[in-house]
Parts: sequence; C-alpha cells; structure tokens
Amino acid sequence: MSMLHAPPTAAALQARLAEALQPTQLEVIDESAAHTGHAGANAEGYGTHFRVRISSPLFKGKSRVAQHRLVYDALHDFVARGLHALAIEVL
Repeated sequence: MSMLHAPPTAAALQARLAEALQPTQLEVIDESAAHTGHAGANAEGYGTHFRVRISSPLFKGKSRVAQHRLVYDALHDFVARGLHALAIEVL
C-alpha cells in the first residue's frame, strides 16, 4: 500500500503538523480504539480518531477558529485516508 493511501497514523499526523506549523509543543494521540464499533471507525479500529495537543507561533494573534483551521488545513488529505474525527487542544 502506498503512503498516499495508507491509513492515518499518529506518527504521520505528527510529522505533517511538525512540518506545516513548526510547533513548540506537539502531541498526537490515536484514540481510535475507544471508538471501535462507532460508525466512523474503520474495520481495524485504528487510524480514525485522533487528539492533537499543539502550540505554534503561527497561532499568535489568531482566533481559536483560525488556529483550528490551520491544523485542519495541514491534515486535510488524511480525511480521504480514513481520518474521521479530530479533537484539537491548542496549548
């Protein structure tokens, strides 16, 4: 399976966010196992639900909505690969 079609992983999301947003703090947690059986969970029960805790100098002076938009924009192509839910905590 090519990386373009591989299911999302916490490591892949973390790498993308690190590249796009140069965070000073970053933690990506795969919470998918807690959602097994949920309509948005894939058959394997992973790679669908993530929590992101992030701080970035790019957030300075931006509203919370704008900060979240930066995170979503950085991860948009993961949606087609199975990302179903993303909880964002701006630190």
